[in-house]
Amino acid sequence: MSIFERYLTLWVALCIVVGVGLGALMPDVFAGLGGMEIAAINLPVAVLIWLMIVPMLVRIDFAALGQVSRHWRGIGVTLFINWAIKPFSMALLAWLFVGGLFREWLPADQVDSYIAGLILLAAAPCTAMVFIWSHLTKGEPHFTLTQVALNDAIMIVAFAPIVGLLLGLSAIIVPWSTLTLSVLLYILAPVVVAQIIRRLLLARGQDLYERALARIQPVSLAALLITLVLLFGFQGEQLLAQPLVIALLAVPILTQVYLNAGLAYGLNRLTGEAHSVAGPSALIGASNFFELAVAAAIGLFGIGSGAALATVVGVLIEVPVMLSVVAIVNRSRDWYEAGRAVQRVQKEPRP
Repeated sequence: MSIFERYLTLWVALCIVVGVGLGALMPDVFAGLGGMEIAAINLPVAVLIWLMIVPMLVRIDFAALGQVSRHWRGIGVTLFINWAIKPFSMALLAWLFVGGLFREWLPADQVDSYIAGLILLAAAPCTAMVFIWSHLTKGEPHFTLTQVALNDAIMIVAFAPIVGLLLGLSAIIVPWSTLTLSVLLYILAPVVVAQIIRRLLLARGQDLYERALARIQPVSLAALLITLVLLFGFQGEQLLAQPLVIALLAVPILTQVYLNAGLAYGLNRLTGEAHSVAGPSALIGASNFFELAVAAAIGLFGIGSGAALATVVGVLIEVPVMLSVVAIVNRSRDWYEAGRAVQRVQKEPRP
């Protein structure tokens, strides 16, 4: 395990502190960065997200989709959680908590925007960080690769319709042109570019490919850390001025993470899937593509919007909460395997 993986929570905490501090000390600088836009797309955020996502996507072999049948139970469970449960459960939790129980403690003019940000956060499964979570749980690497490739393929066509449907149900006006542009810019284009790079590298040999991956990995991690600093710098004043809002927005996010992780983990156990598949399945089912969510929220509603703040809160708690899910999955391994053993005995033919 690399130093980055070992002290992931520490690096994220440092980025939060640095970002919030710089945002409070140099608001004009961050306002200038926030104003660097073309067609409602923030250029610094776009560049950093590309630097973060593309190196991760170079690892993905879409030929792995031919291996879907090898872990069909785990694949089925994860797809069910990612696309039939998570976006809709988050929308329900957002309406329940933000639109209902917490409404009187939130700025009235931002309630709909907060709900939109939470919907964006849950509408797409995580891509970049999934490989780290899977590694920490000793997950089956072929399953993780296959699941991520399949989710990326689905995301290209499903993200915009799901977001549009749920925002429409929330009576939030959907700027379809900006939403479509976000899908093209942050999903389709990086996938295409990454696959071209992958093919070019592999054409020159597996050794060169492996060396190139080792070189570009730090670029992806550095981009992640700089993105966190930039995002928390953009929202620094709001984070310092609205600690109660941050805490309230964290409630539906935390609830949906543990709800979906637990549901995926339990369904894998019921179906008799191996723990090495159930672990990454639970983590993929619970984690969010926060890079895409932040970029889409900024493009749709602006850097200073409640939607952008809600997605940044997702970033704030993503790493610590996912590390807690990793710990739960690892510590429950014996319980999980005991349940599978009972199932095997029950399925054995009686004499």
